[in-house]
Amino acid sequence: MDELRALITKHARPDMTSIIDDVLVSRTTTGGPPAPSMSGTILAFVAQGRKRIALGERTYDYRAGQYLVASVDMPITGNYVDISPEEPALGLGLVLHPDRVAELLMSNDLPKSAGVPEGLAVSTASPELVDAVTRLARLLDSPRDARALAPLIKQEILWRVMTGEQGAVVRELGAQDSGLSHISRAVRWIRENYAESFKVENVARIAGMSESAFYRNFQAVTAMSPIQFQKQIRLQEARLLLATNRDVTSVSHRVGYDSPSQFSREYRRQFGAPPSKDLRPAPVP
Repeated sequence: MDELRALITKHARPDMTSIIDDVLVSRTTTGGPPAPSMSGTILAFVAQGRKRIALGERTYDYRAGQYLVASVDMPITGNYVDISPEEPALGLGLVLHPDRVAELLMSNDLPKSAGVPEGLAVSTASPELVDAVTRLARLLDSPRDARALAPLIKQEILWRVMTGEQGAVVRELGAQDSGLSHISRAVRWIRENYAESFKVENVARIAGMSESAFYRNFQAVTAMSPIQFQKQIRLQEARLLLATNRDVTSVSHRVGYDSPSQFSREYRRQFGAPPSKDLRPAPVP
């Protein structure tokens, strides 16, 4: 872990990118209040520090030596806890792709999931996984080696997770016609059409499921109902829009609210302050 922390500290960039495709390197020195973001489909390994994430009514707390897996891109709220410039949070992330999971599934006999697993999961990393993550981080020092060896080590890391405690979460990501693939289709539609009103039965049809099965599985994966999920997306998009606008009413309509007062109530409930606080400042005369 000491070597991994040193490598992350050396190669961390403000945008978290690295010389290796799909590998993110993170160094965070301040905690701050919980902030909204999208999870992405990712394996996030913590080398130092502690992070707390909320998804709907669920809370996930993970720290050094543990990892979080997200199999669906979902609206989360999170922050680092008990960190400082002297003791920053250090982490390495690997973006997960369904096609690469599917390749390993097709060439290996792995158990199928019983039902649809949660979309987020936290586990303690095995010594083999820590070793693979460290070897991947080592390649950040050697771009030439990274081109040849990084794909092999990324595949090993994926295998370690797929066959580990949270393997079902990742295996569902690559399984054809799995419950998760149906829910992912609905999640994608809601994200792309968040400003539109919809009936759950219509989104269930898009997902290719009965309404009852869709509702049950959607909540299992996202910890929210489809309507609650849409509201989270709307409010996150509104916060981004407010930073470049000076009119709360126009922003509320753009993200799909018919009532500006309802928008203000829900925004305050979500972020702890009225939307006017996040408006772009007026220009100084």
